[in-house]
Amino acid sequence: MGVVIYGHWGPPMIAFPTSGGDEWEYERQGLIASIGDAIEGGRVKVFCVNTNHRDALGNGGAHPRHRSWMQRQYDEYITQEIVPFVRYNCRDSGTGVWTMGASLGAYHAANTLFKHPDIVKRCYALSGVYDMKRFMNGDYDDNFYFNNPVDYLANLSDSWALGHLASCEIHIATGSGPWEKSDESYRLSSILWSRGIRHYLDDWGPMGGHDWPYWQHQMREYMWRV
Repeated sequence: MGVVIYGHWGPPMIAFPTSGGDEWEYERQGLIASIGDAIEGGRVKVFCVNTNHRDALGNGGAHPRHRSWMQRQYDEYITQEIVPFVRYNCRDSGTGVWTMGASLGAYHAANTLFKHPDIVKRCYALSGVYDMKRFMNGDYDDNFYFNNPVDYLANLSDSWALGHLASCEIHIATGSGPWEKSDESYRLSSILWSRGIRHYLDDWGPMGGHDWPYWQHQMREYMWRV
């Protein structure tokens, strides 16, 4: 499980890859270059991580409850290993962390903020999928429930969590461009509003496609607004 760091200072942002990617994907696909000015200018410091998707929800050869268990393990890896590493690297034990991701990475970015809003204070979720039932073959357990945003958010009433979520900046990005399915983002937005969770549903219209040129453009624009 590698971590690739871009930048020397600035707010730390954990970047989650797509389902077929790894910690080098954002550099290979030109997204790091597209926000290079923000990185060099100290507006953001990027920590690209890998996922265990092939061993977790994407492992079609495993029992569904093993998949959900491995997804729980990944959440613990991020909060117990990656976040402390990020804060140590930034020489700030209490710094707020950002997340971002595209496609499946958007799920990880959003899920991490929703579950840990005291740690993650800003999220950019691009072209995401937020209901993972398609990976469970009809099975269900607590590990899955607490990592399936459309389920646990719909029932969220904990004042601690809602209070911290009120201090977060949440961007759910979608659009009408090629290969994009915006219904997932609109459904998540509706659930968030139903719980009183402030967020931005950023519909990029034709510039909201499900491909790298669109994600590069969106992140470049987001970073210029920081």
